[in-house]
Amino acid sequence: MRKNTAIILAAGQGKRMGSNVNKQFLTLAEKPVLYHTIKAFSDNKNIDDIIVLCAEDEMEYCKKNIIEKYDLKKVRALVKGGKERQDSVYNGLKAIEPCDIVLIHDGARPFVTENIINDGIKNAEKYGACTCGVKSKDTIKIKDKEGFAKETLNREDTFIVQTPQCFKYDIILFCHEKLRKTKEQVTDDAMIVEKFDRKVYLYEGSYLNIKLTTPEDMIIGENILKNKYKYVGNI
Repeated sequence: MRKNTAIILAAGQGKRMGSNVNKQFLTLAEKPVLYHTIKAFSDNKNIDDIIVLCAEDEMEYCKKNIIEKYDLKKVRALVKGGKERQDSVYNGLKAIEPCDIVLIHDGARPFVTENIINDGIKNAEKYGACTCGVKSKDTIKIKDKEGFAKETLNREDTFIVQTPQCFKYDIILFCHEKLRKTKEQVTDDAMIVEKFDRKVYLYEGSYLNIKLTTPEDMIIGENILKNKYKYVGNI
């Protein structure tokens, strides 16, 4: 029997939100952002276990006010986050019971859909590593050190990466353990896999699968929830 585990990252400080409260604990539709994120994975029949990464001083709050309060039974472990994002992911990987596919997702990205989760599992099974995302709607320019544009990218070749990023468990654990020996810093898990010469398949996410990073994002998020039933299949 195949088993799929979601790792949800909620240990970041979210300084750009400009709030004294961790952005994962801010409310959308009168419930914490992190609740909406966990619920999306908990409701998916293809997800067996969920591991949540939290800052050490927020673990008890998360346990009582989200996991226990909303009876999120698929959460098998609440794990202390690390210094950097990659350290938190590694802590989560080490806490997982043997499984086939791991889905690594931002706690502040609550609008992930059933289709995105299911497609991630399918593509990880087929290719070993994948991440969802969307084509850029805007023209992307590369800036030099003086602030001038030095290159304009072909918009058709650009891809805005989202989460979940999905992997066969043995592949992502192997790559994380190799990375720890190099002391290098990376920005996402797909980059780790690429660093060790493995291809990452890019599949379609959703423009609504936003990460809540700034106060403006919270306004957008409230409107997404209010209109969610208009976006059947996308949110």
